[in-house]
Amino acid sequence: MPETGALFLTNQSMTAPGELLGLALNAGAILPEGIILLAMLGTLLVDLAGQKAAAKWAPPICYIGLGTSLCLLALQWNGPLEPSFLGAFLADNLAVAFRAVIALSTLISLLISWRYAEQSGSPVGEYAAILLAATLGAMLLCGSTDLISVFVSLETLSVASYLLAGYMKRDARSSEAALKYLLVGSAAAAVFLYGASLLYGISGSTNLQEIGVALLTSPTPLAALALVFVLSTVAFKIAAVPFHQWTPDVYEGSPTPVVAFLSVGSKAAGFALAVRLLVGCFGAFDNQWKLLFTVLAVLSMTLGNVVALAQTSMKRMLAYSSIGQAGFVMIGLVCGTEDGYAAMVLYMAAYLFMNLGAFACIILFTIRTGSDRISDYAGLYQKDPLITLGLSLCLLSLGGIPPMLGFFGKIYLFFAGWADQQYLLVVVGLVTSVISIYYYISVIKMMVVKEPHEASEVVKAYPSIQWKTIGMQPLRAALVTCVLVTAVGGILSSPLFQWANSAVAGTPLLQEAIALTGERALG
Repeated sequence: MPETGALFLTNQSMTAPGELLGLALNAGAILPEGIILLAMLGTLLVDLAGQKAAAKWAPPICYIGLGTSLCLLALQWNGPLEPSFLGAFLADNLAVAFRAVIALSTLISLLISWRYAEQSGSPVGEYAAILLAATLGAMLLCGSTDLISVFVSLETLSVASYLLAGYMKRDARSSEAALKYLLVGSAAAAVFLYGASLLYGISGSTNLQEIGVALLTSPTPLAALALVFVLSTVAFKIAAVPFHQWTPDVYEGSPTPVVAFLSVGSKAAGFALAVRLLVGCFGAFDNQWKLLFTVLAVLSMTLGNVVALAQTSMKRMLAYSSIGQAGFVMIGLVCGTEDGYAAMVLYMAAYLFMNLGAFACIILFTIRTGSDRISDYAGLYQKDPLITLGLSLCLLSLGGIPPMLGFFGKIYLFFAGWADQQYLLVVVGLVTSVISIYYYISVIKMMVVKEPHEASEVVKAYPSIQWKTIGMQPLRAALVTCVLVTAVGGILSSPLFQWANSAVAGTPLLQEAIALTGERALG
């Protein structure tokens, strides 16, 4: 039994019932999620009052809820590590960092959503409530330390994501995307339950720490089978090859603001789940799961970036790009060192701004033209310099061009991989980064290099942007913020890396894994 659980039982007879309940629950650890829940209920209530009331009150309710949640997360940084709900949740620094990334991704996704929802005629209150429900599940998943809390959080995120993917009910592509996502996601959930049942049968507990201890003392072939099942679920959430088949179709068919959230918030929750399960549970199979993740990383970086070359849709291109980006992040996880974990956290934070900035530009272009084809961006600089500049900077950052934030994120990952002698991952990462630069630069060339007479028909008929229209001001604010952080963040990457190092240093689970990795290297 974990030390915290033993302490809880030792003090049971000496503690009053009310104090005992408070010690067991420690509800303050999930106060940020509680605020998100209240905001979700608030948006549902104003939605009952009608479309006009929802359009007026849903945005400020979401802003207040997410802003308050981020402030509470900041207060939890380096706080006391007391497990909540009988060991089912732990708000360590790693959980705080990933929860902050998810909450911030939701906030930016909402900022770029209002004008899109208004133009499509979608109910704003319902959309915001479902997105907040997905955020709630993703944030709880980051700190879950029990198989039951992991599954409940995972399904909360997944079911809300299915609804968001099919939110455009009159769009056949959106319905198709939701159906494909539902079918593949349901299969992934079933596989996870199968693996979880095997882990419970082996250890007799649902607590991840107790399961890890049981597997260390008695690793069995059933545990290896459970590892395969759990790894499949993690790979599905982060869209790693070969569990990526749902990604291009879902990204292309879903509403663009939903894709923006799925590409960052859902992926961040997936990597948090990977750390909790693989590092926390399967210490006895450390070499095995790292080998499997090495193969997944190589496949993801290669297939994601190579197939992206042939795409003609911006959203499908970014879908395959996100598969390749997941491969880059996996380098830090495979390393198992302090620099590796810190680089993983840093790159997820960087990916938040550069990817959402790119999607903000795509949404702006789609609102004006209704097109998603890369060829329709030809000559855009003549009509819309803001989108051209913003999208160019974000794509350069995704490609790892200095001095953008993405360049320093990749450098830290490659440095950690090289220091840990992960030469194959680093070489594949460098080669595929060069490939990714080609298709990112192709889009920029399409927008900037074309002569006026070579501009696409869509650009020639490009309407002027009315920034005073409802929903356009938040969209512009989100775009400018993301572009500025992407452009300037590279120069300020040292404080960001210190923040990421602090996230690793304040997580006992990672410190134990790092120490164990060091002992094995010396042994």
